[in-house]
Amino acid sequence: MVLLSLALSFAGAITVANATPITTLDRHGAWVSVEAYGPNVIHVTIAADKSEALKAPGYGILADHADNSAFHETSGQDGDTFASKVLTLHVDPAPPPHTPGVMERYFAPNLAPVRLQVKNAKGETIVNMIDWNMSPHEVAGEATYQVGATFSAPADEHYYGMGQNQDSLGPLDLRGRVMDCQHWYDAPSGETVCVPFMVSSKGYGIIWDNPSDTRFVAAIRGRTSFQSKVGERVSFFVITGDTPEEIYSAYARVTGKTPIPPKAAFGLIQSKARYDSQAEVLRVAHTYREKHYPLDIMVIDWFYWTHMGQMDINPAEFPDPDGMNKQLHDMGMQSIISIWPRFERSSRYFKELDAKGYFLKDKDGKTVDGLPFRSDRAGALIDSTNPAARKWYWEHARDNILSHGFDYPWLDETEPDLVPDGYFYSIGSGDRYHNVFPLLHVEGVAQGMRAWKPNKRVLILSRAAYLGSQRTGALFWSSDIDPTWEALQRQIPTGLNMTASGIAYWGNDIGGWQYLPQTTNATRPPLLDPSDARDVVGQNNDYPELLTRWFEYGTFLPTLRLHGDRKHTEIWAFGHQAEAIMAKYDELRYRLIPYIYSQAKKTYDTGAPFMRPLWMDFPNDPNVANIGTQYMFGPAFLVAPVTEQGQTEKDVYLPAGSDWYNFWTNEKLTGGRWVKVDAPIDQIPVFVRAGSIVPLGSEIQSTASEQSITEIRVYPGRDDDFALYNDDGTSYGYQAGKGTTAQLHWNDASGVLSATGGDESFDKKVPGLAKVIGK
Repeated sequence: MVLLSLALSFAGAITVANATPITTLDRHGAWVSVEAYGPNVIHVTIAADKSEALKAPGYGILADHADNSAFHETSGQDGDTFASKVLTLHVDPAPPPHTPGVMERYFAPNLAPVRLQVKNAKGETIVNMIDWNMSPHEVAGEATYQVGATFSAPADEHYYGMGQNQDSLGPLDLRGRVMDCQHWYDAPSGETVCVPFMVSSKGYGIIWDNPSDTRFVAAIRGRTSFQSKVGERVSFFVITGDTPEEIYSAYARVTGKTPIPPKAAFGLIQSKARYDSQAEVLRVAHTYREKHYPLDIMVIDWFYWTHMGQMDINPAEFPDPDGMNKQLHDMGMQSIISIWPRFERSSRYFKELDAKGYFLKDKDGKTVDGLPFRSDRAGALIDSTNPAARKWYWEHARDNILSHGFDYPWLDETEPDLVPDGYFYSIGSGDRYHNVFPLLHVEGVAQGMRAWKPNKRVLILSRAAYLGSQRTGALFWSSDIDPTWEALQRQIPTGLNMTASGIAYWGNDIGGWQYLPQTTNATRPPLLDPSDARDVVGQNNDYPELLTRWFEYGTFLPTLRLHGDRKHTEIWAFGHQAEAIMAKYDELRYRLIPYIYSQAKKTYDTGAPFMRPLWMDFPNDPNVANIGTQYMFGPAFLVAPVTEQGQTEKDVYLPAGSDWYNFWTNEKLTGGRWVKVDAPIDQIPVFVRAGSIVPLGSEIQSTASEQSITEIRVYPGRDDDFALYNDDGTSYGYQAGKGTTAQLHWNDASGVLSATGGDESFDKKVPGLAKVIGK
């Protein structure tokens, strides 16, 4: 049944069959189709051609999840209204015929006007579409249109999401910005990733259903608009909700649920560009165990192969990958291996794939081999829009690589790096389908993995995403960023808008990926001694400090993965002072796994991210609308990473409506104000919301070991509940309701922590495990 469900979800991602709308309205030159995906989701399609208006939604949307049952329709002279108990869509009537004036004859659009409004459960108008457009032009030799829609933008509205954009050094709100929503590895501030889902402070979200390059203009001149490069219709979804959970659970209905990753994904992941040999991989793994630093996953990055696209493992460097993986497994570790979508002409499969037509093509039908205008000059891109090519790719990745005991794949270059604009996929031009490659490529492998090992959770590292990518079991990261303070600073707002886009599992290369300069421009004395790390950092004296601050931040990310193009990347490679601090945070991370894993279950249930911007939890505090320098990590923790060299104190905003406890000192502070917080090198500012319950686990070396709950911290101030979830950490049993949930309850008046619903013996122990802060 689970496999059937996965197959149906995958089929839904690429369906082109006609949908069944509630109705299709004639607006005298424009056709408007309306359908629902549950009571708080309405899908609107507008086109000049009725057949286009009747087409199903595009890639990433689960068209078989459409459900009109909650809505009823009424029509009158004032237009057409579609209403459920929580959402009302009104489509204005066509304007009456009239004789065009002089200005209209020259400047009025040829399209029939369409205006519509959406109201929430309170009857408040929250969406007001004032215009739509289709402008004819030619793209990749194809007669098509630039398509778009424009909405009114109230002065007090704030906008979030739209994927990964690394332009901001702190501000979070997209208001006043013009963003190009496209996969772009070479973006000046760091790779951009298009997930065209915008969430508004007014309690709604818009899914923009178009995979071509899209420009998002947020509240400029009183208007917010989406403009896509290629299309024959306007298609978008409006989701309403009073809470983030209501909005994101509806987003999950439309695009797919976020599965729980294997528990190992929440431990430390160790990577480097690159480990040169099997011996080095095992040396690093053994050193972690000898030092008793927790570690779950070792990663083998690129060029373990003999040629790009050979899809083999070089026996000179990795003579016994099966034995290597057995040794890792015996140590309680798992492995990830990088598998690229590119094939050199000299690789053994190039001719076969070329003959089958499984590569990206130019206008003459010839395989595109590298791109002359950028540094990626060799290799052809597998055309993962072709189901047969996806199947071929998965089977060869499985048989040639993963079958040697590797647990999970790392699918790199999923933007893809070989930019498809001006070229052609099997489904059409790369311009029309610019942003779909990461969804189809990763989901093809995810589907194969699920069928191959049906009761082992899929985990895939992926560098890009699109609508629906959260359902693939992938962990996403911010690409090949610089090892600089500036890059670290950009990560915080970048990640918060990415998770606001429905991509809950986002992280970054801890320490930055790019080559580390051996000098520095830092003007402050480093807070950590670099003298015993010269073979790695050279004269880059502040890099141990940077890496340590980055690791402290990473401890409070959905995934914690060390990586970089350096001689060494391990915890102990950057001096004894840095090592001691990172080791402390590594141990803290593992003690927090029961808390984090419970958030993963909540994300599966609701779709809402657990690393989230402050506006999600404090919508009534106007001061948090644009704060992108700190965030909530689950319901308890407020995290404010240190992103400046030499910084030992930081201004932190404590949201109104709650008291807060300093995690390190237990000092209690009132909210609704900025406070100056001490931030010595071994601490980043972390606060706990009053009324929080934080379960802590026993010290373990990896998640392969059973972890008990040794302490449950209670931060008094209000009654609170916490759903402490646990399962086997590897199977899909949770989808069938397996696993245990202990419902923890703190009664603030009586000062008693209790538990129900979990293991009976554990429930009885809970009062004795409680540690009430301040008492």
